[in-house]
Amino acid sequence: MLELRPYQKDIIDKGHSIVLLKGFVYLAMEVRTGKTLTSLGIAQKLGVQNVLFLTKKKAISSIEHDYGLLNPDYNISVINYESMHKLPNIKWDVIIADEAHGMGAFPKPSKRAKDLNKLIYRTKARVILLSGTPTPESYSQMYHQVYGIANNPFSKYRNFYAFAQDYVKLTSKRINGYEIKDYGGGLKHILDVMSPYTVSYSQEEAGFVVETTEKVLEVSLQPYTYAIMNQLKAKLVVEGKEEVILADTAVKLMMKIHQLSSGTVKFESGNSKVLDDTKARFIKHKFSNQKIGIFYKFKEELNALKSVFKDKLTESIEEFDATDKSIALQIVSGREGISLRMADSLVYYNIDFSATSYWQSRDRMTTKDRLKNNVYWIFAKGGIEADIYKAVTKKKDYTLNHFKRDLLNLQP
Repeated sequence: MLELRPYQKDIIDKGHSIVLLKGFVYLAMEVRTGKTLTSLGIAQKLGVQNVLFLTKKKAISSIEHDYGLLNPDYNISVINYESMHKLPNIKWDVIIADEAHGMGAFPKPSKRAKDLNKLIYRTKARVILLSGTPTPESYSQMYHQVYGIANNPFSKYRNFYAFAQDYVKLTSKRINGYEIKDYGGGLKHILDVMSPYTVSYSQEEAGFVVETTEKVLEVSLQPYTYAIMNQLKAKLVVEGKEEVILADTAVKLMMKIHQLSSGTVKFESGNSKVLDDTKARFIKHKFSNQKIGIFYKFKEELNALKSVFKDKLTESIEEFDATDKSIALQIVSGREGISLRMADSLVYYNIDFSATSYWQSRDRMTTKDRLKNNVYWIFAKGGIEADIYKAVTKKKDYTLNHFKRDLLNLQP
C-alpha cells in the first residue's frame, strides 16, 4: 500500500472534516502536489462504498493507477465528463470532479456544469472538487463550479445573474460593434466566502524547489509563407488554383495568421494543409538528443510533426513513458491531468490564446524531485506568437483587440 506524504495525510484530515460539515470540499492544490491521491484518501476516510471520479479522457489511466497504489476499500468508476450520460443508475456516495475550473463558464453554465448539477441532485452525493487553478481567468468562474451542490455558500442565489449583483463588478465591452455586459469582474471576496470549504496547497509548501527556464527560439519560415501572410493582411484573400484562403472578418484574419505562423492553413473549403514544415524540422534537429514533450495547437501541426519525426513520435502517454519516443499533445487537451515527467524538455510548436493553457501546460514536467524544467517556445520570425506570449505571460488571454493593435507590427 502506498505511503502518503505527511502533508497529504494532513489535507485528508482537513478535507474529511470539511466534507462532513459542509457536504463538499474544494482541494485547490497546485500541480504535482498529489490532489488525486488526496481526494481518494478523503473518500477512504469517509468509509463509502461507491465513488465516481470525473476527469479528462487522457487522465483516466493515471487516476486508475493511483487508485491501485492506494488500494482503498471502496469501488470506483473513473470516466470522462462527456460520458456522464452513460452512467448506470446506482447510488454514488462521493463524486470527485477533477479540473473543476473547466465548469467555470459564465454567465451561462456549460453543459458539463449542468450535467454534473443534475447528477449531484439525483444522487445526493458528497462532492470533492479538484483544481490547481480554481479561477484562472476570473473570480466569476467559481459560481458554476459549485452551484449544483446543495450547501454551497452561494445557494441563496437563483442563478449567476443574481449572484453577480453582489459579487461581480459589472462593466461593458464592444464586440463586433455591439455593446454587451461583461461579467468578468468577479470580486476577490468570492475566494474569502469559499475559504471555509477550501483546502489550498502550493508546490512551495510541498517542498518543490523547481527552476523553470523558458527560452524563445525564432525560426525563419519559407519566403512563400511570408508572401501569403502579407497578401492576406493586405487583400484579405489569397486565391490558389484549387483553394482559397479567405479572411473577410477580423477574427478569421487573426486565425489565419496564427495558423500560417506555424506553416499550416485551413482553406475556405474546410480542407487544411501543411504549407511549411520549417518548425517541425527545426525541432527535430535542435532536440535530436532529447526525449521531449511537444505541444501543438492545430491538427496540421501534428501532421507536420509526424511527417518529420516518423516513428520517433507518439501521442500515447503510456508509450511515451515506456520508450525513447517523444510525444505530441494538443495544448488544450494536454494541459491538464497528465504528467510529462519523463521529458527532458517541453517544446511548444505553437501557442494558444488562453492564459490558462500557458500556465497549466508548462507545469506538466514538474515533480517533487525534479529540480529544473526547460521550456522552449518556437516562434516564427515576424509571426503572431510573440504578441500572444506577451499577453498570456501576464495572465491575460490574447483577444481580437490585442490582434487589431498588433497587426501593423506583424512584419517578416
